[in-house]
Amino acid sequence: MSTRAFLTSGLAVASLTLGGALHAQASHPHDVSAEQYARWKTELSNWGRWGKDDEIGALNLITPAKRRQAAALVRDGVSVSLAADADTVKAVDNPNPYEVTMLGISADRISVEYHGIAHTHLDSLAHVNEQGVFYNGYKPDAAVVQKQGHAKNSIHNVKNGVFTRGLLIDIPRLRGVPWLEPGTPIYVEDLEAWEKKAGIKVSAGDALFVRTGVWARRKAVGPWLRGRAEGGQSAGLHPSVIPWLKARDVALLGSDHPQYVSPGSPGAPRGAVHDFALVHLGVHLFDNCDLEALAEAAAARNRWEFLLTASPLPIVGGTGSPANPIATF
Repeated sequence: MSTRAFLTSGLAVASLTLGGALHAQASHPHDVSAEQYARWKTELSNWGRWGKDDEIGALNLITPAKRRQAAALVRDGVSVSLAADADTVKAVDNPNPYEVTMLGISADRISVEYHGIAHTHLDSLAHVNEQGVFYNGYKPDAAVVQKQGHAKNSIHNVKNGVFTRGLLIDIPRLRGVPWLEPGTPIYVEDLEAWEKKAGIKVSAGDALFVRTGVWARRKAVGPWLRGRAEGGQSAGLHPSVIPWLKARDVALLGSDHPQYVSPGSPGAPRGAVHDFALVHLGVHLFDNCDLEALAEAAAARNRWEFLLTASPLPIVGGTGSPANPIATF
């Protein structure tokens, strides 16, 4: 072989090798394509599962038997709040702080725009829609909603409260770090590795809380741009976990941030897990929980399951409510 032919052949091999490497870098085994995400809306949907008039979705999975199971978890009689304190300080991750006005020595007024990434709250199934359609096909008139609130799927459906088995999945503890760095995705392998480590298994009717360490990191380094905003970085559940959530029949999902990784996966929208859970799975969401005290209490007992209770405000037509979820061991 001539020197020129050898060089040409070598360049061709190098080009193929480099092309293969670039192709490998361009995709990831967990990536969710737009086509796959679209199929899931049909294949994984809970629409109609509990009837055409159902307004509470996966809360139907919290049966009397599930509540009895949850009640039996109380051994120590110790309760821990999963709510962050009302934050009245404006910051890059808290554009709409709580407004607390003292009206006198014995009265005050509280106002809050609670949706977003700052305040602990429970999302109702009337919070997120796709092209005007909410869970179970509910399609309200926007003008009517502006005047009267939602006729279906509102937080008022949860007036009797939440009482079920709660589980904490602590991914920073699994990895031996105080928190996950912003943008870190959580995959099914992580969730199942924690199940094995903690000796628990997520089952139908559970309230699942996933800790990423947002509040520990914020306390240490200060606020940062999070969420769906352009440039926002948040650790959280990767869109590829959606089928797992359906298979495990999670009744409620919570985290220290809305339940998604940002920026996310190329084929799925920003906030994919959060939005899919509400619209297609019918799973109510606890957003922005402070899970630091819960993590310490669970670690001290080496018990990662507990009785979970919560009482959202009974707002007729409401899209959600500020909330104070309570774990009792």
